[in-house]
Amino acid sequence: MKVPLKWLAEYVPVTLPPQELARRLTLSVAEVEEILSTAPWDEHVRVGQVLRVEPHPNADRLRLVTVNLGDRQERVVCGAPNVAEGQKVAFGEAGARLISGRTGEPMVLTPARIRGVESAGMVLSEKELGLSDEHEGILVLPQDAPVGALLRDYLGDVVFEISVWANRPDLLSIIGVAREVAALTAQPLREPTVTYPEYGTPAAERLRVEIADADLCPRYIGMVIEGVTVGPSPTWMQRRLEAAGMRPINNIVDITNYVMLEYGQPLHAFDYGAIRGRTIIVRGARPGETLVTLDGQPRVLEPDMLVIADAEQPVALAGVMGGLESEVSERTTTVLLEAANFYGPGIRRTATRLKMRSEASTRFEKGLPAELAAVGARRAAQLMAELAGGRVAPGMVDVYPGRQEPVRIHVSAARLRQVLGIEIPPERVTAVLRALGFGVTAAPEGYLVGVPYWRP
Repeated sequence: MKVPLKWLAEYVPVTLPPQELARRLTLSVAEVEEILSTAPWDEHVRVGQVLRVEPHPNADRLRLVTVNLGDRQERVVCGAPNVAEGQKVAFGEAGARLISGRTGEPMVLTPARIRGVESAGMVLSEKELGLSDEHEGILVLPQDAPVGALLRDYLGDVVFEISVWANRPDLLSIIGVAREVAALTAQPLREPTVTYPEYGTPAAERLRVEIADADLCPRYIGMVIEGVTVGPSPTWMQRRLEAAGMRPINNIVDITNYVMLEYGQPLHAFDYGAIRGRTIIVRGARPGETLVTLDGQPRVLEPDMLVIADAEQPVALAGVMGGLESEVSERTTTVLLEAANFYGPGIRRTATRLKMRSEASTRFEKGLPAELAAVGARRAAQLMAELAGGRVAPGMVDVYPGRQEPVRIHVSAARLRQVLGIEIPPERVTAVLRALGFGVTAAPEGYLVGVPYWRP
C-alpha cells in the first residue's frame, strides 16, 4: 500500500519526520518497506509567475516570457501556445536536470541563444518534468503555488510503501493508516464530513437490486447520480492518485479509485443508461456466458464465478473488473454507483483463474466489513456532486442479507499479562484501545471490548 504523506496529513497531523514515523509504524503496526519521493527535481526547478508575454522579434511562433522567481526576474524564450500573464508555472534554471521534450532522454538545461535572443531558463511542460508525455503546452500550476519555492517542495511528496498483513484490510486505506498514526502520536483523527443535497426521484424507484446468493454477496448498495459531466479530475486528485500508484482516467472513475484508496472500499461506476431493465442481479455466471471486460478482453465465465448482471446479461465480474459495454464514457450523464461486499475466497478464485487481479480484488480477498460499503458509497456520491456536477437521487438501494451484530470480546487482564509479559495499568489499556477506535468498558477480571466495524 502506497501512502503519500501529504494525503495522510488530511486526516491526522503528521508531527514526526518521515524516517521516525516509518520506524514507529514498523514497530507497532506494519512494516514500512520503502520510503519513496515523487519529486525528482533538483534545486534549479522552481515555482515562478508569468509577468509579461511579448512577441519574439525574430520568430512568429515564439514569445518572450518574463517570469518572477521571487528573488529575481528572468526573461526566456517560450514556444508554448498556452502561456499567459498571471500564470503560476514551473521554471527551470540553467543546470536543471530534466527530460528532453524532443527526445524523451534525460538532459541538463544550459543557456541558449534562440533566434538571436539569450534564454537562460525554460518554462516547463509536464513531459520535461517527467510527469507525463504532454508537451504541447506548459504545466500551469494552481494559483496558491508559492512564487520562488522549490517545485519539489510544492508538488513533491514522501510516500510510504507499507506491507499489509492478510488480516488487516483496514491498512489498505489512507484513513486506516491515519487511525494508527493518530493512536501512535496522540493526535486527533479527522475523517471527511460527508453531506450532499438530494434531488428528484428516489433511487429505490429507479433501480431494482436482487442478490441470488447471500453467502457470496452479503451486501449490495446502488446509488443513482444524474446530470454528471465526465471530464478530467481536478489536479489535486490526479496528483494524489499518481502518488499512490494509480493512473487518472476521468473524474467519475477517479472518484471511485480515490475513495477506494481513502477508505479501502472498492466501488464501481456503471453508465446507468446501459443497464437493461434498470435491474441489477448478483448471481453466478451461467454456462456459456461471456463478458468483455474493461481491458477489452473477452472472458469465458464459469458457473462458480460471481457476476453483476442486468436484466439480460453480465455487466461486470463481481469484485474484479467492470464490463466494457457499461463503462462510463464522455457520453455518460447518469451514473449507477455500486458499493458492495463480496466473499473474499470467491473473488480470489475468480481473479486468479482469469489472471486479472486488481486493486479491488486484492481488498475483497482480505475480507472487508460489509458496513464499509455505505461509508464508501456516500463519500463517492458527495465527490461526484462536487466534482462532476452530479445530482444525487434520494436514498440508496441497500440489499443487506448478511447483516451481523457488532462484535464484543471479553479480554481478561490475566491473558494480557500472559501474552505481553508485563503488567499494563487498566487506564493505559483503555486509552490505547479507545485511541484505536475500540469501545472499552470494565468487566469482571478484565475488559469488555467493542470491535469497530473496520476491524473484521
